[in-house]
Amino acid sequence: MRQLIVEADGGSRGNPGPAGYGAVVLDGPTGEPLAEAAEYIGVATNNVAEYKGLIAGLKAAKALDPAADVRVRMDSRLVVEQMSGRWQIKHPDMKPLAAEAARIFPAGQVTFEWIPRERNKHADRLANEAMDAGRDGGQWDASASTAALDASAARAAAAPSAPAPSAPASSAPASAVSSGSAAPASAVSSGSAAPSSSASVGWGSSADLGAPVTFVLLRHGETALTPEKRFSGSGGGDPELSAAGRRQAEAVAASLAARGTIQEIVSSPLRRCRETAGAVASLLGLEVTVEEGLRETDFGAWEGLTFAEVRERYADDLSAWLASPDVAPTGGGESFTAVGRRVAAVRDRLLERYRGRTVLVVTHVTPVKTLVRLALGAPPESLFRMELSAASLSAVAYYADGNASVRLLNDTSHLR
Repeated sequence: MRQLIVEADGGSRGNPGPAGYGAVVLDGPTGEPLAEAAEYIGVATNNVAEYKGLIAGLKAAKALDPAADVRVRMDSRLVVEQMSGRWQIKHPDMKPLAAEAARIFPAGQVTFEWIPRERNKHADRLANEAMDAGRDGGQWDASASTAALDASAARAAAAPSAPAPSAPASSAPASAVSSGSAAPASAVSSGSAAPSSSASVGWGSSADLGAPVTFVLLRHGETALTPEKRFSGSGGGDPELSAAGRRQAEAVAASLAARGTIQEIVSSPLRRCRETAGAVASLLGLEVTVEEGLRETDFGAWEGLTFAEVRERYADDLSAWLASPDVAPTGGGESFTAVGRRVAAVRDRLLERYRGRTVLVVTHVTPVKTLVRLALGAPPESLFRMELSAASLSAVAYYADGNASVRLLNDTSHLR
C-alpha cells in the first residue's frame, strides 16, 4: 500500500481575522512533495483555518491515491487530538469540519500525529502565502510559492550528509490534485515552485510579519481572600476557588468557547489558577500545561493580611516596598524586580513554543500586570496604576519583529 504524508496548517491574523490554510502531500518513503494546496478563506478563526487545511490536504491525498495509507502531521494539538478521538469536539464550528475530514478516507486508513511548529514549516508557509494573497485582494498563486523550496532547504540542512536525489520525484498532474481539493484549481500545484523576491522588513515596509503569538491573560476567579483584599501570593496557603470564583470560571469558559479562538492553555501551578484553567479546558476540549514561572508574587510575612494590617504592623517596610521595585516584602518575600525577571523568562519560553498561536495564560494579578507593563515599556510604578478584577481578561499580541501590542485590559463583560 502506498504511503502518503499530509502536513497541514491554518492561520488567522486577528483570530478571528483574515485567514488562510496550507497543506502539502509528501511521498512517505522519500518525503518529497507531491502536491500543495492553499487558499485564503476570508475572516475565520485559527481553528477553522486549521481544519480547512486538513480537509484540503486529505482531498489532495485522495486524488493521488484513494487506497493510500495516510499519516497526517499537524502542529495543532486540538485538531490532532479531536480527529484521533481522544478529545471531544464541543465547538459548533468544529463539528461539521471534523465530520467532513473524517468522511474523506475510510476509517482506519488515516492516522494523526502532532509535531512541533518548527517541523511544519512547509504548510505554515503555504498558509501565510494564502493570507498574504488575500490581503492583496487575490488568491494563492502556485507559481509564486516558495514553500516547497524552503522545505527542501530545511530537509537538506537537517541531513547534510544525505546524498541528493538524481532527479526530482514524480508529481501528480495539477488537474488530478485540484479535482479532489477543497481549494480552487488555481490554488493547488504539484511539485516545487519557483522562488519569488522577498520584501524588506522594517518600519513602513509592506512585509507581513505573519500571525502574532497572542496571550489572552486570565486572572483566576475569586477565593475567600479576594473580596477581603488580602495579600494572597505563592508564599502562604494555596486557597481554592470560592463558590463565586467557580461561577466566574464557568462564565469566562463559556465566553471563550463562544469566541473559538483559544488554541493552548497554560496555567500557574497554584490551585486557584488550575481550577480556573480546568473549567475552560473542559469546555474547549484542551489540556492545561502548568508553568511554574506564572505563580504569584511571594508576599512573605504579609500573606493573608489586608493592606491596612500590613501598614499597621510593617509601616516602614511597606513604604520602602511601595517606593522601589527592588524591595521585597517583609520576611523573605519576592520583589517586583525578581517577579519581572521570572515572568519575562516564562514569556520568552511561551513565545518560542507557541509561535503564531493564541494562548490562554491563566495566572495572577502581578504576572498579568507585569506582562502588560513589559509590552508597553512602562516603568515599574505602573503596576500600581492598573485595575485587575477577578476572572478578568486582558490580551497582548507579540510579533516576529519583537514588538508587542496590548489589545485588551481588565475585560469583565462576560461576568455581567
